[in-house]
Amino acid sequence: MTSLLTPFQLAMAGVAVCSLAVLMVVYLVLAPGPARLPLARRRLGAAPELGPLAKATAGATAIIDRALSRRGGAGATAAALERAGVKTRMQDFALLVIVSALSAAAIGVLLAGPLLGLLLALAVPVLAKVMLGVLASRRQRAFADQLEDSLQLMASSLRAGHSLLQALNSVAREAEEPTSEEFARIINETRVGREVGQALEETAQRMDSEDFVWVTQAIAINREVGGNLAEVLDGVGHTIRERNQIRRQVKALSAEGTLSAYVLMALPFGIGGFLMFSNPAYMAKFTQSYVGYGLILAGVILLTVGGLWLRKVVSFKF
Repeated sequence: MTSLLTPFQLAMAGVAVCSLAVLMVVYLVLAPGPARLPLARRRLGAAPELGPLAKATAGATAIIDRALSRRGGAGATAAALERAGVKTRMQDFALLVIVSALSAAAIGVLLAGPLLGLLLALAVPVLAKVMLGVLASRRQRAFADQLEDSLQLMASSLRAGHSLLQALNSVAREAEEPTSEEFARIINETRVGREVGQALEETAQRMDSEDFVWVTQAIAINREVGGNLAEVLDGVGHTIRERNQIRRQVKALSAEGTLSAYVLMALPFGIGGFLMFSNPAYMAKFTQSYVGYGLILAGVILLTVGGLWLRKVVSFKF
């Protein structure tokens, strides 16, 4: 007696059943129950009792924190989260990546077997790292675009008779994200006893902004030799404004090459996906012999080399 369902349909049914089970567990754990105040919370100074899920999460994060500290990867992970502007703790982010990798592996095993599960599990940390890089780049670009207005605001505040810290505080209050967040961090660090120059230099390194390095150097020189800091910031702001204008012109001129690179990189995947659905027998030849696997590997290598070459061609650094 043959089955009425194909293996793909059985796999999708398994995924649906697993998803339903996960949703039921989440509902049972997170669903609000009757409003009852525990006796321990009525006592003054009593710590709230953690639930089973909270205890398991806390234990897992503690183990991950010890493992990262022992291997020396805590500093790099925390720095990456800071550059990306992610407020999540390092150990919580690592736990989220691990759980996502296990879930992706389970889905891959249900869909196509252990090989796809392993590939999906390995892809999750890579995607997490790429996501942090994209968020950090987007945040750094926003900081660079807002730097002109920040310098004008600082110069205006200094001309009004305010001190350097008051000028920085005005930027922290009135600027947009991420400039306001970074300047607020500078103010908080100076309030706990750190030098202003060190806080500015660390911000320039974290935001990877050469323009802000110039601002930091100008402020440091002015604090040593004196002078009108507002005029110095105006000069630095004029230079940064001209650099940004040239940068925007170069970006506009290279937009066509960037779009062509995206199309060329997506074309093999689009054609392969279309042939896989329209003529599966034609694409199955690549997975039936070592020659097919060799051609797939050669295609991936050539695609990687071509992508790096196109990235080098359309990227300009000045």
